[in-house]
Amino acid sequence: MAKRKAYSLLWRTSRCLSNYHSLHSGSPHSIRRFSSGVLPNAVFQRSFNLRSRFYGSTATLIQRSPLFSEVNSDDVSYFKSVLGENNVIQDEDRLQPANTDWMHKYKGSSKLLLLPRSTEEVSHVMRYCNSRHLAVVPQGGNTGLVGGSVPVFDEVIINMSLMNKIISLDKVSGILVCEAGCILENLESFLDDEGFVMPLDLGAKGSCQIGGNVSTNAGGLRLVRYGSLHGNVLGLEVVLANGTVMDMLGTLRKDNTGYDLKHLFIGSEGSLGVVTKVSILTPTKLSATNVAFLACNDYLSCQRLLLEAKRKLGEVLSAFEFLDNHAMDVVLNKLEGARNPLPGMYNFYVLIETTGSDESYDREKLEKFLFGLMEGGLVSDGVIAQDINQVASFWRIREGIPEALMKSGAVYKYDLSLPLEKMYDLVEEMRTQLGAANDLNQEAYGPQWHP
Repeated sequence: MAKRKAYSLLWRTSRCLSNYHSLHSGSPHSIRRFSSGVLPNAVFQRSFNLRSRFYGSTATLIQRSPLFSEVNSDDVSYFKSVLGENNVIQDEDRLQPANTDWMHKYKGSSKLLLLPRSTEEVSHVMRYCNSRHLAVVPQGGNTGLVGGSVPVFDEVIINMSLMNKIISLDKVSGILVCEAGCILENLESFLDDEGFVMPLDLGAKGSCQIGGNVSTNAGGLRLVRYGSLHGNVLGLEVVLANGTVMDMLGTLRKDNTGYDLKHLFIGSEGSLGVVTKVSILTPTKLSATNVAFLACNDYLSCQRLLLEAKRKLGEVLSAFEFLDNHAMDVVLNKLEGARNPLPGMYNFYVLIETTGSDESYDREKLEKFLFGLMEGGLVSDGVIAQDINQVASFWRIREGIPEALMKSGAVYKYDLSLPLEKMYDLVEEMRTQLGAANDLNQEAYGPQWHP
């Protein structure tokens, strides 16, 4: 009974459900997936070697744990009393997209979707689910590529879409406080009008939510300039599995008082609690943006190009993105309106963006940099965007890769962290291992790179 009580306090995400089952099934690896590659509970309890991680997308059959209850009519009645009739969803047509991940690889069978409107409502829901041993899965925009936001079985889905208020913006410090359900693109538009920018930018910004971004520690296209969310998120409000509200919503950039617990929740993917509010530092918007699209003959040249960009564009370098010819080919063939900025096809491509305060100075600096690259043979060809439409066109190629791959067929997609010099070795090894099967969908292995 003690063991059951201990596990009733666990956060009921799909991963915790899988981990719990594997712990008691005698097979620590019999899990369907780990979207973040975290260590299974069973393995963690047997070893302190944190480098020994187990990853996988293998479709190993698991069973629903009998320790979790099933939703009944009394549960539904309680949720309606807390959230209101319209925010307790049982309609199959509305449940279908919430049960299916964006890549259409994973599909749950939840019969209940909850739409809380406040932290208090989330707390009531979590406290009740904890007391009833109901498994839950938190969900934002459901744009993740590894199935972490959809149920494994019939978990109750807690979707944060209605918690979408911007609470405050300090126009001196640039500190934004908002609810977790705010869509990233809406935050960007709001900040743009106020003279600031989000330190995070993603291809899925029209649908993804800031709470999900924080929970997955999303990197995005501005990582090279502004760093990860661990450095930009100043505070969080989180509801734990038993309904306890942790108020860590600080708005100080420098705060040395005690433990900085928010970092436990950044990247935890809902396994520790539901993020309900976020405080984030937003940089001042700069007026001058320039984008270049370059071609390289080999991967080593791309690495050297990154080093040169850091040395010679340092203070204005805001993005450095890489793709190979397979990724470019699938974009040009599958993405409507996409055009190659260069007259021919090359082995590798790099998109470089600079952002500064002096348009003429920044452009001259980028042009001088590109001329030096061409003279030195590091770059085979290149072009600088002449207007905002060309800037959008260049970025469309990079941001459109996931969409183009989806139109090519089934896709397995991973966000990998490897030393840069080893990154493309993985691609080549995959092609070797897949052999003839690689010819069927070779473009699926073109990586996108933001160091």
